[in-house]
Amino acid sequence: MRPKFETQRLILRKPRMNDAQRIKDIFGDIRILRNIVPAPYPYQLKDAKKFIEGQIKKWEKSDYLFLLELKSEKKIIGAMGLHDINNFSGKAETGSWIGMKYQKKGYITEAKIAVNDFAFNKLKLRKLVSPVFSGNKASNATQKRIGYKLEGRLRKNDKCKATGKTHDTNLYGLLKEDWKKISPKLKKQLKEKIKKLGKNSK
Repeated sequence: MRPKFETQRLILRKPRMNDAQRIKDIFGDIRILRNIVPAPYPYQLKDAKKFIEGQIKKWEKSDYLFLLELKSEKKIIGAMGLHDINNFSGKAETGSWIGMKYQKKGYITEAKIAVNDFAFNKLKLRKLVSPVFSGNKASNATQKRIGYKLEGRLRKNDKCKATGKTHDTNLYGLLKEDWKKISPKLKKQLKEKIKKLGKNSK
């Protein structure tokens, strides 16, 4: 299985080694890395290459890391991951990041809807979980907006490599039956937002 998705504005695809420079450029902003556990700062090209090599090896085995390619600019703007896939338990973990310039435009919502559909409809998973630093307001809001439920807080659970700070982590969960109920409404809202953004850019 070699999934590749096209949404209205994005192409979600497997990482390639020639994506390293672009990922290095995005992760050059500490505002991105302060919400990611394993990435160092300053972020070097060798770090990006090592990251991509690891994701390619894990592709389809336990992880899918989809890079988000913006159709209008033909460049990578972020990523949406489906990690630690456990077919027996029917669970996986989601995570994402996106460049500062592209935030608050609905791209993460657009990508997450596509990946959720893939996880539940193609992989036949029954539950997705999303760990988020408690202080990451934008990501916490996104989880709730997309239908994930806060299931608990893990105190002083994760340490960010870029900043050295330890964070409480909020753990969100989404069940397949809940996704079926909420996804039609979310897709309609996304279309309306994209249409509105298009009008405002003219």
